[in-house]
Amino acid sequence: MCRADRFPASATPGSACVRFYARHCALNQEAQQHFGDRKPYTRVAQLVIEVGLALASTPYFSAAQRHLGKPRLHATALVHLSHSRRTVSCASRCSSAALGPTVPAMFSPTPTSNFGIRRGLLLALLFTRALATEFDVRAHGATSDGQTLDTAAINRAIAAASAAGGGTVRFPAGTYLSFSIRLKSNLPLHLDAGATLLAATPSAALGGYDAPEPNEWGDQHQYQDFGHSHWHNSLIWGENLENFAIIGPGRIDGSTGLVRNASYGGGRGGLGAGGSGPNGSVAPAAAPPASATVPPPAPATPTPAAIAPIPGNKAIALKNCRNVTLRDISLLLCGHFALLANGVDHLTLDNVKVDTNRDGFDIDACRHVRIADCSVNAPGDDAIVLKSSFALGFARACENVTIANCSVTGFDAGTFFDGTYKRTMESAADRDGPTGRIKFGTESNGGFKNITISYCTSERSRGLALETVDGGVIDDITITNITMRDIVNAPIFLRLGNRARGPAGTPIGAIRRVLISNVTVADADPRYPSTIAGLPGHPIEGHRQKRADEGQTFKKMLGQKLLPETFNVYCDPARPKYGATELGGHYLYDNQGVKAQRVPLIESGVFTGFLMARIPIDGFPTSNGHGRKATGASVVSRQSNLIVETTKSVSPAVLKEELRKLVFEQKKPYGLLFDDI
Repeated sequence: MCRADRFPASATPGSACVRFYARHCALNQEAQQHFGDRKPYTRVAQLVIEVGLALASTPYFSAAQRHLGKPRLHATALVHLSHSRRTVSCASRCSSAALGPTVPAMFSPTPTSNFGIRRGLLLALLFTRALATEFDVRAHGATSDGQTLDTAAINRAIAAASAAGGGTVRFPAGTYLSFSIRLKSNLPLHLDAGATLLAATPSAALGGYDAPEPNEWGDQHQYQDFGHSHWHNSLIWGENLENFAIIGPGRIDGSTGLVRNASYGGGRGGLGAGGSGPNGSVAPAAAPPASATVPPPAPATPTPAAIAPIPGNKAIALKNCRNVTLRDISLLLCGHFALLANGVDHLTLDNVKVDTNRDGFDIDACRHVRIADCSVNAPGDDAIVLKSSFALGFARACENVTIANCSVTGFDAGTFFDGTYKRTMESAADRDGPTGRIKFGTESNGGFKNITISYCTSERSRGLALETVDGGVIDDITITNITMRDIVNAPIFLRLGNRARGPAGTPIGAIRRVLISNVTVADADPRYPSTIAGLPGHPIEGHRQKRADEGQTFKKMLGQKLLPETFNVYCDPARPKYGATELGGHYLYDNQGVKAQRVPLIESGVFTGFLMARIPIDGFPTSNGHGRKATGASVVSRQSNLIVETTKSVSPAVLKEELRKLVFEQKKPYGLLFDDI
């Protein structure tokens, strides 16, 4: 039985326990089912819960409130079931530091009630554990008044949750002014409705953000700019962590404290003098010597007034983390990045809304990423951008990524959230129109692999851009069902370049196996056509025909005369030689197991057919033995031995004269005569 002398007279018995359980767990039906009319284990559950009720009614409450923020039961229920004696003992042990001494209880049930007791104890265990895993930042000293600096209180709450093995760090409604918040593993930050985490403005009085950590790949080698090379100088940052989240309907607001261009030198928001490189970083001629490093990490206490306060340039920065979720939050005016994630695996962004003045999501060298149902307004830079920089000290691909059901826009910063959707900004920092696009690159050392983009919309922004210029390979990309409106440059832009910003010997990359389909574009600037640009000797690789309604340039020309009637053109893979010349396109079966066949393409100058694999098209339902593939690529229809024959031959001299006449008639500067192919 319960020892009443260990409880104050004000402890609430019976039905009050049911109400307490239902109120705090929001499970009224479950509470009635398990407590309402089943007395054998109602009493057992009461013995555990009464501890919390007692604490809420005694001087222990103030200690509990200081530790937890609310009269919540921080307890571990120790349960032992002995089937031979058919007894159950339950001891509920509270945290001695905050909640006082252990409160024991004993109950001996009848044999017929043992199953019910176990269920009651299980519910009580779950109940006490759930209450023990929430950490209110106000209970750790946060004022939430938007004027007092809450950094230390927030970090104390995170540290307490981490020390307890994990738990939810909760931000109730209010405004929390803060510098750098340091994440820990195994805990979510939950921003309630009406909660705003406000980035503080550095000053001599308040201090500043954590100092950017050393990174030789940016600090010394300049393989990427300052923003991509550092994580600690952010409002929220985490490194080498796992199993955490930032969730809830609240807002992260960087409008007063985060800068667009923190830099190695003294660019806007910089740390010193100089700074003329990309995005405010040091120009190559002004790069620091090999021995130079950025300042060491900032101490836990605010920066002393004698030291120049460190600016912050990111809302959220993550490095080398796993199992991360951002859900339902809003981010406003976040400096250089709303989110910079480097080397993060299993990252989920769900229903996140961003209205910012530079980059939205920078997903850099991450794997297994899911971005869904997000809205990103970023007129000054890219909205959703995949990168694969050298910031981690090695080239790592960005791969296995899905982007679905998202909206990207380039309305004036701040007007996406307030609903005015203004269009006064005429150009981004690069003097072109508003950005706000989905993009791969430009940082591209590691490449991009196995990525899909589907069912997304874009408005008042630039078009889709897939770029690799630092040696990475773009391959196995599918982009489908995209709608774009009011596009200020090329709707589709594929670029293979050779900037080679990386270690010596960085090769030219490649773009291959990219499928783009079902794209609708309206009101695009007519000065900018869609562009696919490779390099001499390094073409964009790919195959157009993937579906029955794609890649049919000559479909409407079937039956039309394309050449003089003396010409016949056909492919014959079964033919090993042409006269004495051995043919390199000879094979007996194609890569899909279909027997090689001679296929007429032009007969007497008339276009008559296609080369076919097993993918059918209208009027050509079967393969004709031309399904072929390169190593690592999918099967497509490709030519074999292409043979051109004529029923009327002429001498080389006559042929040259005929060519000269054609050049003159067509007013061309010259003609080309091939002796061999």
